[in-house]
Amino acid sequence: MPDYILIDGDKAIFMPNFAAAVVVVQPGSLKGSGPATLNGKNMCVDGDEKSVSVPGCTYITPQYSIPGSGTLKIASLAANQKAQKTKTGSKPVLLKGGNFKAEFDVQNPAKQPPPGPGSPIPDTTMQYSGSGTFMTTNMKFQGS
Repeated sequence: MPDYILIDGDKAIFMPNFAAAVVVVQPGSLKGSGPATLNGKNMCVDGDEKSVSVPGCTYITPQYSIPGSGTLKIASLAANQKAQKTKTGSKPVLLKGGNFKAEFDVQNPAKQPPPGPGSPIPDTTMQYSGSGTFMTTNMKFQGS
């Protein structure tokens, strides 16, 4: 089924729920590397999703209420986010599609207040899984 082709500068919008963690999300920007252009911007092709990285996002969990921070990334695309037929430079173009799988890599763990005197207890989970979707400025050209 045809869908809108993603272009340089389009946004990856992350959902705030990452398993037990709630992340204060910010959008990431796609960097298009395809040789073809739309509206003067390079098309996004398979692999460009790996360039999305949003550092400095804070998070908490029900157990760890002192915020920590980390980086949002795209873990993998949904099947309908990679064109089957439409290509540029021999690579499939990326499509708006459904929801991609996202990951949140912890750099500074959230902490649990100590039960008594002492230091807060850090979160031991270093990665959380979530999802997201793409927002495109291209509302004209579609691929399949």
